[in-house]
Amino acid sequence: MSSEKPYGTRAIEENQLESWPNPASDRPYLVSFDIPEFTCLCPRSGFPDFALIKIRYQPRDLIVELKSLKLYINGFRNVAISHEGAVNRILDDLVAVLAPQWMRVTGDFTVRGNIHTVITVEYGSRLTSSGHGDAWPRATAGSPSGVGGSAPGPQ
Repeated sequence: MSSEKPYGTRAIEENQLESWPNPASDRPYLVSFDIPEFTCLCPRSGFPDFALIKIRYQPRDLIVELKSLKLYINGFRNVAISHEGAVNRILDDLVAVLAPQWMRVTGDFTVRGNIHTVITVEYGSRLTSSGHGDAWPRATAGSPSGVGGSAPGPQ
């Protein structure tokens, strides 16, 4: 039996969030991702936590490369991190790489201990097709923490 790590494990560990040029940077539009298989570890118990992660953003000059996003999200599966920490970290890392006009990340976590947790964080302000901001409700006005967009791991 080889002691070499499976290729998927290596891909996750080596991954960096990547961006591409926005092909329609002259118009405001919305990009939406639903990631139904997010997992991380409870920092207190070590048991797995599961969530649907929803990412919505209005790009400026850059858009996220999807395979790098998938591997980045998969990198949380063995990371001990709170629900709040995970969702805020995803927002901070994506904002650091993409510098979007607006972004919202929501973590809708599976019920644990009879409590259903939903965390929503936002960055920036959303533009309408006229180029003006709208009255979109903001859960939290965030700013990037300067955390790089590399695969998550113990910090």
